[in-house]
Formats: sequence, C-alpha cells, structure tokens
Amino acid sequence: MEEMRINKYLASLGIASRREVDKMIEEGAIKINGEKATPGIKVSDKDEIYIRGKKIEKYTEKKVYYILNKPLEVLSSSKDDRGRKTVVDLINCKERIFPIGRLDYNTSGLIILTNDGELFNKIIHPKAEIFKEYYAKVFGEIKENNVELLRKGIELDDGITLPANVRVLRREKGKTELLVAIREGRNRQVRRMLDKINHPVITLRREKIGNLSLGNLKLGEYRELTNEEINYLYSL
Repeated sequence: MEEMRINKYLASLGIASRREVDKMIEEGAIKINGEKATPGIKVSDKDEIYIRGKKIEKYTEKKVYYILNKPLEVLSSSKDDRGRKTVVDLINCKERIFPIGRLDYNTSGLIILTNDGELFNKIIHPKAEIFKEYYAKVFGEIKENNVELLRKGIELDDGITLPANVRVLRREKGKTELLVAIREGRNRQVRRMLDKINHPVITLRREKIGNLSLGNLKLGEYRELTNEEINYLYSL
C-alpha cells in the first residue's frame, strides 16, 4: 500500500474513524516506529503502528454495516471512560465498529455503525448535506409563523441554520408533534431550534438518514444493511 495520511490509513483498516484517529493523536496514544504520531503524518504497510501500546495488525477486516434503533441513555461512541453503555455495546459482532455521527444521550432512533472509515467520512462531510429526519414532541402548540421560521432558517448561537423540512403531525392538549428534517450536523441542533421558538422538546427520535429508515426496528434492535442500502449511501 502506498503512503497515506495516518487517519485515512487507520480508517481504511477499520480501526477507527479519521476524526477518532486525530483525537488519539492529540492524546499521544499512537506511536509509529517508536515515535509519537503527529497530525498529518504519512504511513504505509512498512511502518509499525501502536495504539495505546497495542500493535496494529495490517490485515483488512471485512467491512460490516449496521443500522441500530438507539435507546435513550446510550452513548453514541465506541467506548466510554466512565463505563456507560455505548451503541457499540449493543451490536454483537467481532469487527471493530464505530458509529457514523452522533445522537444525544437523551435522543433515540436511527444510527449507522460500521468499520468502513471511507463511508464514515463520506456521510459526515459537510458537503454531503444529507437530510436527517427527526420526530419531535414538544411543549406548546406551535403556530404556523414559528413553523415558517424553522423552514427558512433560524438564528442560533453558532449562526443561522440551513432551511429545514418541517411537517406538523398534530397539535393537541398543549403539545405538538412534528417531523423536522435537517442537513447539518450541529450539536443538539433540533433541540436548540425548537428551544429558540420556545417549544422545548419532550421526545426526540431520529427516523431517517436520507432514504434509510428505522422500519420495524424496536428500541435496542439492529440489523445489517442490505447491499442496496450500502450502495445508496455511497451514492450520496
């Protein structure tokens, strides 16, 4: 294999996503030929790479792809230093997988897990602009002018959001149920958008990523993606 940046190299082996590799480099957890790795350094199969003292074998894992209906109070990460349950703990597989993107601790719904670093980068890249649809139940009956604000873009602390697709499902007894589809990946974005119009979230669940949906998966259940679904994600 020709030389490539270490984050891309380790992602191609299914070790971790590029972002996670960069974080490990910052922590000083990666050594190359006995020296601490630096951001952007290039490596090849000839190099000896250790992560937290464990040598990385150069075989390429079989690529696996899962869709999970994440329960509440489960972390969207590969592991947790405080011993809390993560989405990876819910998948029974021998490959070293990681989640694509994140869902808040108190948000449930669709999340993709894989050991395919290239697909990870394709989906989370800002240029991808893939719509993610959320079901939300909020306090208060949202008026149409506030729905229009969400659709046009709303001013948050980190700038104006891109226009969202919004559909109100029902308004009753001081609550509103709606679907909100966004194409950005800001932290807690849907919650903050709804807070901004004074309708705090009661329940938030991600229903779709692009055309990929939860289907009949119950909370905590998962399944492998079909070849058709994998090809679809690569086409985005």
